[in-house]
Amino acid sequence: MSRILTLLLAAATLSACAPYEPEPVSPYQWQQRQERIERQEAERLRRCATMDQQSERYARECPRTGASQ
Repeated sequence: MSRILTLLLAAATLSACAPYEPEPVSPYQWQQRQERIERQEAERLRRCATMDQQSERYARECPRTGASQ
């Protein structure tokens, strides 16, 4: 019984971990990271522009600028 409990606890702990992403170490890596973030944000804004503004997904993924979360 304790073995099962230990395994379940370990699985729950490990499932909450985010994937490791090392910090950039060179200016080129920082630039690549920043460009990736900007592309992801632009993509999110394009998706928000096409979504139904009354949907739950819109409320969850497209918070208004300056709104508290």
